[in-house]
Amino acid sequence: MHIRFFLACWIFFIPPSIQAQAPSYPRGYFRNPLNLPMNLVANFGELRTNHWHMGLDIRTNHQVNQPVYAAADGYVARIRVEPLGFGQAIFINHPNGLTTVYGHLNQFFPALAQYVREQQYARSSWPLELEFQPDQFPVRKGQFIAYSGNAGASQGPHLHFEIRDTRTTRCLNPLLFGLPVPDPVAPTITRLALYDRSRSVYGQSPRLVPLEHSSGNYHIKGGSPVRTGWRKLSFAIGAFDRLGGSANPVGIYQARVWVDSRLVSGFTLDSIDYTETRDVNAQIDYPYHARTGIYLQHLSPLPGDNCRVYDRVAGEGVLVLEDQAIHQVRIEVLDAYLNHATLQFSLRYDPSQAAPEPGSGEGGQVTLTPNYVNVWERPDFEAYLPEGAIYDTVRTVYQRFDAQEPAAASARHVFGDPAIPVHGEFTVRLQARPGLPDAWRDRLVIRCQAGGRTVMRKASWENGWIMARFNGFGEFQAFGDLEPPLLPAPGQGDTLDFSGRFALVLTPSDRFGVASLQAELDGRWLLFTNDKGRSWVYRFDERCPYGIHQLRVRVRDLAGNETVRTWWFRRYAHAASRPHAPQKPRGSHHKPVHRKHR
Repeated sequence: MHIRFFLACWIFFIPPSIQAQAPSYPRGYFRNPLNLPMNLVANFGELRTNHWHMGLDIRTNHQVNQPVYAAADGYVARIRVEPLGFGQAIFINHPNGLTTVYGHLNQFFPALAQYVREQQYARSSWPLELEFQPDQFPVRKGQFIAYSGNAGASQGPHLHFEIRDTRTTRCLNPLLFGLPVPDPVAPTITRLALYDRSRSVYGQSPRLVPLEHSSGNYHIKGGSPVRTGWRKLSFAIGAFDRLGGSANPVGIYQARVWVDSRLVSGFTLDSIDYTETRDVNAQIDYPYHARTGIYLQHLSPLPGDNCRVYDRVAGEGVLVLEDQAIHQVRIEVLDAYLNHATLQFSLRYDPSQAAPEPGSGEGGQVTLTPNYVNVWERPDFEAYLPEGAIYDTVRTVYQRFDAQEPAAASARHVFGDPAIPVHGEFTVRLQARPGLPDAWRDRLVIRCQAGGRTVMRKASWENGWIMARFNGFGEFQAFGDLEPPLLPAPGQGDTLDFSGRFALVLTPSDRFGVASLQAELDGRWLLFTNDKGRSWVYRFDERCPYGIHQLRVRVRDLAGNETVRTWWFRRYAHAASRPHAPQKPRGSHHKPVHRKHR
């Protein structure tokens, strides 16, 4: 047999995932965190935009405020409140060295909620992250800890539940802990793709091979050997799983490929850290997904992908065909319960299908190279990509256009293909256009547009260059922003009437983005929430008794401009009980005051 496997130049190691198909975790230790059946919307390792899903999403009957319970004995070690992400979350440490996480909550249990609210007022901040000692908020298994919700980056009511290693913070697959989630169904394989690994995967489209399913296994349609003119190749698959009681597709747990009974490569999604979850962009065919919305998962790592999910027993897992013999390929796909689906086919190198060997940097075009620092320079544009930012060789794309928009501080530069992923952030430097006003230097932003996505970053000034960091390719341009944000009045009249209202909603706006809002009621900081980064909301409570009050609001935009507005308002329980409204103090006003923050 004349077939070998291409070995990587980096350090050879065997990750924990290759040592056993399913790690041995304590089964029965954790209970269902709800008193509802564990019907899942999503599982661990499901493919998402820029990340793997790191836990279980449990349905809550399309409702918020379902009681949430501690999955085991322990103590509340941390809470987090934020506009996006988990929204409101509880982290419970357990004696066995594991941590459970409960995200998108609507409300903490009363004692914890009161403490968090006190800390928010003490720190004058709604977003918050607090850590606790073991004796502050101990909990017992099954104890009520919160109500479920739809907070943060949630698209519908559900509970996000994670299990982590407390020491390393790595997220572990919760379905390996014996939770009551039935899964008698094997995964489904939908697609097989081949790639020519003598060149970058970003310079080609996958070769898709049609499949059929019979006798419990998957085969190539027609049954003939797959012929290829590529001597170096790798595979990717489209696959999904379904859990008992749910019709929606979820992610797979493991996929591996054997050639002539020898394990080549594969991956196992049993343990992932948040520092490496963006590596999902290397595991999928990112450009193919950008074009079609369909996921293909590579069965072997790309040259610049160092994520631990891959089995590296055979180096890169790239096949090198050195003969024209027929080789037997077997691909197995498993879920966390080890139900498996198998795809078997034969593969043969056919020199008649061989294409000319591609050259490096075709047409003399400069490329970005994985595992190296890459610097791209033009007279008025620079990009610095650190080592590890590129997963495979990328042919550069660059265009320059003169500034056209009002307030433009630089030319418009197109750098890179947005359908190619970048790992982490890289630095973009734009040369300021001639005659840039001095007043703009501390009021600069850079806009990156890629398709329908727009990302704004506060920029810094250095010797005529405007700089910011981004995590994707696109169209870059700098702007000066001297306009303060807009803050519409929350009502009409000289003294606003909020009687009968349960909440006060403020919706500031700015061309380049609102950064913060701070409010004071009668001179004291007032808590406005900002769930999902939309409107700011204050729900009337004991801090705003019935009567006449002054509300002062300061809004700051991304560039640092501020708008300050002051209103007087009245609030009474019933119209019949309202006394004659006292006059506002002399000299009070509710006109906008625009200030520059220095």
